[in-house]
Amino acid sequence: MQAWQVHENGEPDEVMRLAETERPTPGEGQVLLRVRAANVNFPDALLCRGQYQVRPPLPFTPGVEICGETEDGRRVIVTPALPHGGFAEYTVADEAAVLPAPKALDDAEAAALHIGYQTGWFGLHRRARLEAGETLLVHAAAGGVGSAAVQLGKAAGATVIGVVGGAEKAAVARQLGCDVVVDRRAEDVVAAVKEATGGRGADVIYDPVGGEAYAQSAKLAAFEGRILVVGFAGGTIPTPALNHALVKNYSIVGLHWGLYNTKNPELVLHCHEQLTELAARGAIKPLVSERVPLAGAAAAVQKVAAGRTTGRVAVVLEGAS
Repeated sequence: MQAWQVHENGEPDEVMRLAETERPTPGEGQVLLRVRAANVNFPDALLCRGQYQVRPPLPFTPGVEICGETEDGRRVIVTPALPHGGFAEYTVADEAAVLPAPKALDDAEAAALHIGYQTGWFGLHRRARLEAGETLLVHAAAGGVGSAAVQLGKAAGATVIGVVGGAEKAAVARQLGCDVVVDRRAEDVVAAVKEATGGRGADVIYDPVGGEAYAQSAKLAAFEGRILVVGFAGGTIPTPALNHALVKNYSIVGLHWGLYNTKNPELVLHCHEQLTELAARGAIKPLVSERVPLAGAAAAVQKVAAGRTTGRVAVVLEGAS
């Protein structure tokens, strides 16, 4: 079979190599899956660079999110078991982690539903306790993680403000349903959000970026607001001033979605059921902006790492729907 392999750490387009390899052999409690589509995530770039919290042994295959097919013909979504990632014709996964792919979504959309939407659901509903009528601010609203949060926020009845970088991404954020869109390249984010909220700020701020985005979040948290720390795609991990959180009466809430797979796996299944229902009634639908063949995976990972994409990029294999 064909599979992308990383033999040394570095930039994805430099260290990912497409090779002919043997199909992986499932271990105890695992299943073999034919990959139908694999979603490209920022963690794939971090894996290539050796900067992710999980460091599989070299060589490994990146690809942390797939829609695949079991040997008995079931269409499923799952996070593959590294080092056998999803940028390959076949992969393996823990049987307990396999979830049915929503019928309302095609393979590329289904592959993009898992990590980003589970992160959004857990972040907004479990950690930040977003309520209908509240204001949600989403940084990088046109990206893969941000676009999921925008759709989930709208489905929850929130007013959504999307912060993006550039006119093209601003147009995407509007199409996703943002009530207000702020282009950080053309506007003062803090001033624009203050104006849009009558000076109050946002009740929940969804931040997968860190760095300057977090600094803006601290200035924009409303009374009893919640800043949801999801990741640091901007490359800088902020050091929050806790006295500021005390004086302004807001919360800083962290989210590591992967922990739920071991600490509370039943809740992951419940979340998937909620997401499947939302997809069935059209309330959410992953924005797949680009579909590439397996041969294009390395370039796609590099493009996502550089922040040059909107929504999701999916690697689609032959025979996918």
